[in-house]
Order: sequence, then structure tokens, then C-alpha cells
Amino acid sequence: MFRRFVATAVLASCFAAAGWAQSPPASPTPSAPVKPAAKKAAPKATAAAKPPVVAETGPCRLGVISVLGNQFAVQKYGVTIFGNESIIVPIDWGLDDLVFARVRAATGNDPAVRRISYPRGAFDPFYHPKPHLLPDPSEGIPAIVQSFTASANCERYLVVTKFRLHPRDTNLSLDGIGTYNQGLGSMLRHSHVFANVALTLLDGRSYARIDRTLATMGNRFSESMRMTENPFKHLDNSDFPELPEAAASSATLREKTRGLVAEQIDKAMPAYLKDE
Repeated sequence: MFRRFVATAVLASCFAAAGWAQSPPASPTPSAPVKPAAKKAAPKATAAAKPPVVAETGPCRLGVISVLGNQFAVQKYGVTIFGNESIIVPIDWGLDDLVFARVRAATGNDPAVRRISYPRGAFDPFYHPKPHLLPDPSEGIPAIVQSFTASANCERYLVVTKFRLHPRDTNLSLDGIGTYNQGLGSMLRHSHVFANVALTLLDGRSYARIDRTLATMGNRFSESMRMTENPFKHLDNSDFPELPEAAASSATLREKTRGLVAEQIDKAMPAYLKDE
């Protein structure tokens, strides 16, 4: 009888010590607080795992590869080339996410339209080709895309890149995506936003280019006949960043740039989604 009493007292003291060790009051059963935590964590992990699985399975009608990146050019032009300045600023405006979202929207959120990731630096040969007497095919978009899409098995690939533009009869060299300010003095200066975006459509088996020049000719003609400046391109001089680094935090530049990119993708997609 005495031994049974001692054993019971020791067991009770152990439970009491465990209760004092926990800061909030808890149930005397140690498994009770553990089970709810496990149940809460499980649904979150499952929910986070589902989207990639859904996005990477099933047929791929169109693989979207956006390579606009996260660099923004801040350029200033004077009367002569001696007053020209160009600074590349890192940004985090989600331009590649925007491209994929606009393509998906144009297809009615078709699940067979898939975003294709690519290795870091894969497009460096395209953006920074080595000097050659003749173009090197390995530095072209078809060869680069083929190098990392062996298992993607998409019917077609849409590649979105940027380019450098030299407007005719000017000393401008507009580098990809950015803003520029040009002129003399404070009264004769003007500022603009630019987004030089190119779309390339490839056959998913042969990786041959599918030409859409004629199909998009109407868009280019209507843009050239515009009587007023595109509001996404126009920028007040007061919004041009005197310190190039300030461009990254400018809400005006961010929204105008995203609007300009989205507008170009939206206008081009009907032609690039045609089956023929």
C-alpha cells in the first residue's frame, strides 16, 4: 500500500513539473498541443506544392520564355554626343511575370500555356554576342532555347526579349527598357519612357522561326499614324530621375513601363496565337 502511494506521488510530481516548464497553461496530455500544429502545417505544404505540379504537367501548347530581366536604362542626351550619359539601374518591377500574365490572359488562362524557366546566363550570348565576321548560330534564340527545353515538349515557344533601338535621324541609342531626357536647358528638354520589346515564335520540334511580320504590320502602321504621343511613353521632366538610382523607387516610371510592356504584348498576341 505504501509503495503504491509513493509511485502515485512521484508520477503526480512529474506532471506538475512538466506543467511549470511550459509558459502558457496547457493540457496535461503532451500529445494534445503537438497534433493541432501538425494538422495546420500539412494543408499549407500541400497548397504550396500544388501550383507547380499543375503548371508542369499535361500538354504544353505554348511555352512562354520572357527575358526582359530586371535592368532599367536611365539616359540623358545633350546637343552633342559629349553630353550623353547612360546608366543601367537594377529594378524589381516583375516585368517577366507581367509578360506571362498578359499572354495567359490573351489565351483565356489556357492551362496548356506554360511558363518556361531557363538557366541563369542562358541568354548572355544573345545579348552580348562575341565579334564574328559571320553570325554565330549558337548565339541565336533558336539554339539557346533548344539547349534547355529538351524535356518541355511544347508545340511552340514564345520568346520575349529586349533590344537596342537607334531612332532614325537622331543621336539616340535606346537600350532595351528605360527612360531618357533630351534637349538643351530647362525649357527645351523633354523626357520619355521606352520599352523595346521583341517577340520571337519558334516551332517546338524544329525550333524554326515562325514569321509574324505581316500579321503585326497593322499594329506598327497604326502606331506610326498616332496623332498624339502614347501616354505611357510621355514623361514630365519633373519625373525624370536626376539621380539614376532613384528610378528604381519611382512609382511613375514603374507604372508607365509596365503599362507600355503590357500594351505591346496585348496588341501582338492575336497574331502570335494563330495556328497557321
